[in-house]
Amino acid sequence: MSPDSEHIRAAAALLEEGKLVAFPTETGDGLGADAENPDAVRAIFAAKGRPADHPLIVHVARNADLQHWAREVPLQAQQLIDAFWPGPLTLILPRAPQVPALVAGGQDSIGLRCPSHPVAQALLAAFKHGQGGIAGPSANRFGHVSPTTAQHVIDEFGAPSTPSASGVSSNSPLACVLDGGQSEVGIESTIIDLSRLNTHGAVLLRPGRISAAQIAEVLGDMPAMPDRAAPRVSGSLDAHYAPNTPLALVATEQLSELMQRLSARGRRFALMYYTQSVANSQAAVRLPLSADPQAYAHALYATLRMLDMKSCELILVEQPPQDERWQGVNDRLRRAAFDSAGVVERLL
Repeated sequence: MSPDSEHIRAAAALLEEGKLVAFPTETGDGLGADAENPDAVRAIFAAKGRPADHPLIVHVARNADLQHWAREVPLQAQQLIDAFWPGPLTLILPRAPQVPALVAGGQDSIGLRCPSHPVAQALLAAFKHGQGGIAGPSANRFGHVSPTTAQHVIDEFGAPSTPSASGVSSNSPLACVLDGGQSEVGIESTIIDLSRLNTHGAVLLRPGRISAAQIAEVLGDMPAMPDRAAPRVSGSLDAHYAPNTPLALVATEQLSELMQRLSARGRRFALMYYTQSVANSQAAVRLPLSADPQAYAHALYATLRMLDMKSCELILVEQPPQDERWQGVNDRLRRAAFDSAGVVERLL
């Protein structure tokens, strides 16, 4: 059941007090704080174990004054806003001088997004009368699998800190968790850099549900790929979104033989797949996902979290197709597998 208006107002009041509030968006559940309160922002970094130079995305309401956050809002930004906001698109713009550098990871740019989830919309409308900004990275420990339900958030941080009968509060950094159900999109927003239009044009820094082709339909040109001088953004590290269990991406045609070899060595492994040709395996746990990229993304993180609880030595993931529709999913899986390089060889 979604929170009612009273709970929304209470959560907004907690944010204004500098507390941390977990809230749902269509992409995943965020760990929210007042983006203009440095102490509250520091609390996000501390709770997540997030490096201080890794910038946060600021969530804003539909009617927010973007000139408060950005030195300029170019025509291209307004075109993308008109096409995709509210929705899973983050715009990187030149940061306005009054916006604390801490929330931007010390950079001269700022990431802004207007989420479409009705609970996020209601919270943003209630917070500072719709003119505040909520810094909201994923509500998980840094580098871990992102949460797509309120329960995932509680699994990461514990239940909100309320006094117990003995007068002792829990160790959770959260003051409140708003439950908005399972996230619709399931992977993080597309990020487009518009802070260097004169020199680089629009640059795709992180793929998501909104594709490069959709961006090009609006702007007239395909966005460029990231360059070394691009702003740092959330989810851009090589290793990210990873379960605790080692994860390996394997091409469909190589899966059957690899699973036979692992079984012959007595290895306990899990399989996440989308084609029926590999369904009948000797995996200890088998979980199918959809062959539709949007449905696959919707279930991806929840499935990884389930497999991570099965006491396996390895999670095998059937490599999804490589066409553009799967770009966001492939990006997340590649980063999730990055620190597991060589694990298959060690198990064999």
